[in-house]
Amino acid sequence: MHELGIMTGVVEAVEQAARDAGAEKVLKVNLAVGVMTEALEDALFFAFDVLKENTLLAQAQLEVDMVQPKSVCNDCGTEFDHDRFHVLCPLCEGANTTLIAGRELKIESIEVDLPD
Repeated sequence: MHELGIMTGVVEAVEQAARDAGAEKVLKVNLAVGVMTEALEDALFFAFDVLKENTLLAQAQLEVDMVQPKSVCNDCGTEFDHDRFHVLCPLCEGANTTLIAGRELKIESIEVDLPD
């Protein structure tokens, strides 16, 4: 379950950013997670709920945007969406492709409550 490791890093990074900003608590965390990371969305939510206890994130909501795979054909330049397994270019049927989206793991934004 590598989702626990992923969310450990997320919770630590968000909590540090919130502390640096002088926040009293974190209200929301928005993540972009690529499908090609093979992270399971439900497991990310579960790990977040466990790890946020007794932190500034204790009351925070998690939003996860699962980014679908996208590649570019290095032979003809076509950009195309695909699933995890079918990465042949739909135009020239070439296998010389490069993944350009779908392996992300980014904290897109956090919403915090600052003292008055």
